[in-house]
Amino acid sequence: MGVCQKKISVHDLEVGMFVSDLDRPWHQTPFPIQGFHIRSEDDIRALVSYCKWVSIDVAETRGSVELSRIARPAFGSKVQRKNDGREKLHLPPLSIREPVKYQTITTLKREMKTSKHLLEDAGVALERLYAAVNTQEKRDLRPVASIISKMVRSVVRQPDALLWLSRVHQHDNHVYKHALNTSVWALVCGRQLGLNEGLLNHLGLGCMLSQVGKVQLSKDLLSREGQHDAEEYAVYRTYVEKGVAMLEDSGLSRAVMSVVQGHRERHNGSGFPEGIRGDRIPLLAKIAGLAEFFETLIEPRESVVEPMTPARAVTLLYDMRNIEFQDELVEGFIQAIGIYPSGSLVELTDGQRGVVVSHSPERRLWPRVMVMTDSHHTPLKTAKVIDLAKFNKSRSAAEVLAIKECLAHGTEGLNPAGHDVTGAESRWNISRFISR
Repeated sequence: MGVCQKKISVHDLEVGMFVSDLDRPWHQTPFPIQGFHIRSEDDIRALVSYCKWVSIDVAETRGSVELSRIARPAFGSKVQRKNDGREKLHLPPLSIREPVKYQTITTLKREMKTSKHLLEDAGVALERLYAAVNTQEKRDLRPVASIISKMVRSVVRQPDALLWLSRVHQHDNHVYKHALNTSVWALVCGRQLGLNEGLLNHLGLGCMLSQVGKVQLSKDLLSREGQHDAEEYAVYRTYVEKGVAMLEDSGLSRAVMSVVQGHRERHNGSGFPEGIRGDRIPLLAKIAGLAEFFETLIEPRESVVEPMTPARAVTLLYDMRNIEFQDELVEGFIQAIGIYPSGSLVELTDGQRGVVVSHSPERRLWPRVMVMTDSHHTPLKTAKVIDLAKFNKSRSAAEVLAIKECLAHGTEGLNPAGHDVTGAESRWNISRFISR
C-alpha cells in the first residue's frame, strides 16, 4: 500500500490526518515545520485561519484511497513519537511583558571573530566554578556572570554565530559542554521570544549553573545517563536539589535560582523534583528545560545513547507540544533555531554534503550551507557557502536545490574545522574561530 496526496477543504479536516502541503507558502504561516499531524481541534482552527485548502496524505488501496492517519514524521525521518495516552495541557497564550524585537546588526563572520574566544573562556570559568562548589572554597560567580553578559550581547547582535561556535567547539568534560550549549540554545530561543537583556542574563546564568549538582554524583552514575534503573534514577534526580542547596547562599537572583530548580520540570507534571505543571513552572525554567532536553537529544554522552540529528530532534519536540513542553515555546524555539539548526550535517538533493551555517526565518527549509563534498561525496579542498534561498530564487521547481536529509554527527569527510570557506563576498577559514 502506497501513500499519495489528496487536496481537501480545511473544513473537512479531522484529528489524526497528516497535512503535507498548504495552499500558501509554509513560511507565511505560524507552523514551524513542513508537514505535521493534526492532533487537536486547535490545529484545525489554526489551519482554517490561514488556508482554504490543504493536501493530506492518503493511503492507496486497490482502486481507491483512504484518508491517511499513517504516522509519517516530518522531513522524511524515521522518528515516531506517540502520545501514549499522556494528558495534553493547554494554557492561555504566552504573554511576554514588553517584548523586545531584536534586529541582527552584524554579520556572521564579524560576530564569530568578536566571540571566537568566548566559549573557551566560558568553559574555563565553568570548570573552576564547578570545582569550587564541591569544596569549601569561596564561590565567586562573577567570572561566569561576566561570560554570560558577553554571550547575551553576542546573541542579541547576531544569533547564529554563537550557536555555530557551540556546535563545533570541542570540550573534554560533558557536564561543562552540556551546560554551555544549553545556555546558547536557551539564549537564542529567549531572543526570539523577545525577552529583554536582563532576563536573558538570568536565563543564561541559570542554564550555566543548572548542572552544578552533578558534581556530587558518582562518575559511574553520570557515565550511564539515560541508562539508569529505577533505583539509580532516583539518585540521579537528586542533582537538582543538590545544586539548589549548593547555590542558595551565593546571592543569586530568584530568577536564576528558578532556572536551576525548575529546568527538569515538565509541562504535564511528569518532571522533577516537585512534579509541578503548567503555569506553576517559571517561564525561564520552561525555556531552559526545553533547551536542555534538545541538547540531550543531539549531544548525549558518548557510548550511552545514539545522538539524534537536529532535524529528527526538532520533529520530536514538535510532537511533544502541550505534553512535556508548552506549544508556544516549542514553536518559538523551532523558529529561532530553524528546521535545520546551525551545525547540522546535511546532504543536498544533488548529492553534495555539508553543514548548515545559518538560516532565515522566511525560508526555513533553505538555509545557508557550507558544502564540503561534491555530489559523489568526494571531499572538496576548499569548501563553499551556498545560500539556498538566494540560489533558488529565480529557478524553476525542477532546478531547486534543497536539503535531502540530515546526516549523523561524525559522518566521514564532514569536518567543518578543516576547510577554507568561500562565501558570497569573502573567503575565510572556519578553523580560525574554533578553540582547540
